[in-house]
Amino acid sequence: MRANDWQDPQWRESAHSWIRATLDGLGTPVTGEIEQTRVRPWSVTHKAPTAAGFRWFKANITDCAYEAGLVGALAQWAPDSVLTPLAVDASRGWLLTADLGPTLREALPGDREARLRGWREMLRAYGELQRTLAPKAQAMTALGVPDMRPQVLPERLRAMLTEITVDGGVDVTTYGEWCAELAADGVPASLQHDDLHDDNVFPGNRFFDWGDAAVAHPFGCLLVALQSAQFFFETTPAELAALRDAYIDVWSDLGPPEKLRRSAVLACHVGRVAKAAAWQRALRDAALPVDDDFRTAAAYYLAEIPKPTPVS
Repeated sequence: MRANDWQDPQWRESAHSWIRATLDGLGTPVTGEIEQTRVRPWSVTHKAPTAAGFRWFKANITDCAYEAGLVGALAQWAPDSVLTPLAVDASRGWLLTADLGPTLREALPGDREARLRGWREMLRAYGELQRTLAPKAQAMTALGVPDMRPQVLPERLRAMLTEITVDGGVDVTTYGEWCAELAADGVPASLQHDDLHDDNVFPGNRFFDWGDAAVAHPFGCLLVALQSAQFFFETTPAELAALRDAYIDVWSDLGPPEKLRRSAVLACHVGRVAKAAAWQRALRDAALPVDDDFRTAAAYYLAEIPKPTPVS
């Protein structure tokens, strides 16, 4: 049996046995069929009914399996800000969590200002979580969370360019200069979600889904967050700037607004390497066949490095 094969009946039975035994031990036994609800080449989710509500099981492929140990640690470090697990098997990258209901995206009303207000509050809350977690950066890398701090990104980029062809190439010198400037800005490295949007957080700003996360310059979270805001409700440039400012206000004691805004731009530029690396991890030893759109994602993000960021 492969460690990662979501379709293998033997793997599925092993996972379901763990789910049942774990929930029996917690006093909430499974009351019906365990159902596969979401399957990707890099992860799979199953839903188990119990008398206390649904329980959710998640498994990651080997290169993303650090999520399980990370979630266990986050539950200790910031229990009010994350989806805390019911059980973790860090060696296999397995998680079991309770059902907290609709995500923030599902819960927010359709009114545009209400949605923007929810996003501003979400970004502020995430910045506050990052500040709480900054002293844990070394502990997180010890758990296997990838190190994508600005100091190491130039080497990460050079290594990726030996494997990935990028149309037009990449200006490695300029990239290194951006990383050096960002590393010297006084903002400490912390947990960079790398897939931060309103469908990966519950109302009350409890964050989850850490399979892409890395220890990095915290402002890199704005890349996906602001792109998602653009995509899902066509934010204007002024609205995007307000979202950015709501986030960086959490860091206002570390520099004037113009300096922090400059760091936000740089973090989005250089963070595209971290995003490309996340795609590499997600597809290496994938559990299922990989679509071309996924397979080319790393090259896409490397090609995007010099292009405008969501805010400037």
